[in-house]
Parts: sequence; C-alpha cells; structure tokens
Amino acid sequence: MDAVRVALLREVLTGTQWPDEARRFAGSLRRSVAPGGGSLLLVGTEQYEPWHLAAHLVDEAAWSGQPELAPTLVRHHVRPGEPPHLSVGLGRLEAARRGHTLLVVAPERPGGGLLERVHDARRAGATVLSLDGGDPDLTALAHDALSVPAAGSELDLDTVQHLVSAAAGENVPPERRGPRRLRDRLARLADQLTAPPSPGRW
Repeated sequence: MDAVRVALLREVLTGTQWPDEARRFAGSLRRSVAPGGGSLLLVGTEQYEPWHLAAHLVDEAAWSGQPELAPTLVRHHVRPGEPPHLSVGLGRLEAARRGHTLLVVAPERPGGGLLERVHDARRAGATVLSLDGGDPDLTALAHDALSVPAAGSELDLDTVQHLVSAAAGENVPPERRGPRRLRDRLARLADQLTAPPSPGRW
C-alpha cells in the first residue's frame, strides 16, 4: 500500500481509534529501536509470516533516513537455498538482549514455543512489542501492544500493519537544519505521495 492509499485510508478512518492508535504504537517502535540498525527483530506465528510488514518497514527506513526501522525477519521454517534476508530462523531470538526490539505479529494465538522464546528475550532485556489478535498471554508479555480482535473490529490486522508501518517513518526531523529545512520536508513528502507501489522484494 503506497502513501496515497494510506492517506486515503486514514481519511476514511477519521473518527475511529485506528489512526491515533497506529501512530502511538509506531512511536513506541521508533523509540525502542537502537540507532544504527540491526536491532529490530520481526517474527510471526507458525501459520502467519509478516513478510509484507517487513518489506514496508524496509521502505520506511529508507525514506525516513532511519535504518534502524529495517527489521530482521525471523522465520519459523527456513528452506534451503533461500536468500540471506529470508534465512534467519527462530534461533536468532535466543541472541536477543538489551538494545534489541522484538516485534511479534500474531493474528492467532501463538504456539507455546514462541511465547517461551519471547519471554526469554524479554528476560534478557529485549523490548517486546506486539501486533496481535487479542491474545492475553502475548499482550501480557509485551511492553506495548496493539490488538486487533478478529471479531467486532472495523479493520483486520493486515490493514493495521499498513497504518503502523507508514506512521513509523513519520515525524522524523531531517538531518539538515537551517533555511532549507521546510523545503526538504516538503520535497520528501512529495516524493512519498508520488512514489509507485513497492514491487515487493519479499
């Protein structure tokens, strides 16, 4: 979903909780990732792999000048011969520690094995964030959570992920300061609004 579609979606959702909740959660994500990149781990459940969110966060990292938003996608099953960015298994979570952020995306209840790994990562000092379908155990483990129940919600979790990823790259002051600052911000906004949809590297 490109920037124009996200803007239209936000307009449609005016008056609901979702634009503000997505920005709030994205703010938690920005504050938790360590400068320099490489500290954000993104993992789904055995049935759901958040590769689409991973691709959007990579784009936002590039557009916003925040490389720390580019995640490492951690997968439950890695097949032989896959490219390096798709070859990180669950063992990577065992190395999570203070300075790492673990973002868990779970539309359904995660298996016990994943919850144990998330619990261990939190005990080791990692910050845990959760985009979930309302599982109480996962929400209890997270430092911050945005829950999208499957029943009774205007949106599904995939759509909320678009709102969060778009918001993650916002409100970042440009590196240059002085008279050109406003012009730089307007130019970057124009680039985002006219950019074609990502071809999907994932």
